[in-house]
Amino acid sequence: MAPTPRQPAEHPDPPVATTTAAATVPEPTAAAAAPVGPVGPVGRGKGRPRSAAADQAILDATREALADLGWGGLTMGDVAQRAGVAKTTLYRRWPSKSELVVDAIASLFDQLECADRGSLQADIEAVVARFAELLTLPETQAALLALFAEGSRDPQLRRRIRERIVEPQKVLVEFGRANAQARGEMDPDRDRAAADEEVGIIFDVIAGTVEHRLLVSGEPVTADWIRRFTTLLLGPFPGLLR
Repeated sequence: MAPTPRQPAEHPDPPVATTTAAATVPEPTAAAAAPVGPVGPVGRGKGRPRSAAADQAILDATREALADLGWGGLTMGDVAQRAGVAKTTLYRRWPSKSELVVDAIASLFDQLECADRGSLQADIEAVVARFAELLTLPETQAALLALFAEGSRDPQLRRRIRERIVEPQKVLVEFGRANAQARGEMDPDRDRAAADEEVGIIFDVIAGTVEHRLLVSGEPVTADWIRRFTTLLLGPFPGLLR
């Protein structure tokens, strides 16, 4: 369970901090995190310079094809045609369909940011709201459900999902903690290993709860639900006997 926050200290107009896979977590004493740009697909060695526009067209086409055709119907040839690139260009960048789909979803989640909105509650609510918006997209739902199913049978795919999607997004939790510590809402981390474990647990709780509600239960994620969920995450269970 996340630590119970203390009353935040007041300060004027907090800056925005964004995060992605390669971001460095600010020290707890910093006022806020510095902006960090999104990280694209991992490079695959030397050769002709890659076109960012072509990469984006391919990733967009992959998500579109997944929404239309599903995992089983998706082919590299169809993606290449939709993106307007040669199939050889596609294979130079992504040798397999699973790698392509993982990067297509990772690039979507790279849009998530952790902004300092003055309180830990507000920070979490904003991230959860944006995460829920991305999960309501048909292409995101089709891709994630397919990856979950395929990953359960393919250890290498499961590892790639963890490396390209899960681990980078844990940085959002780390930024949120650092901002809360800078505002005086949370105590500084005294044990790095314990803090890393808590970050993983908090991430699993947030991501798992929102994904289950939208993708499994099919229930909406409303502003009121987000507020109640965040309150429960940050505080003791209602009626809990101390």
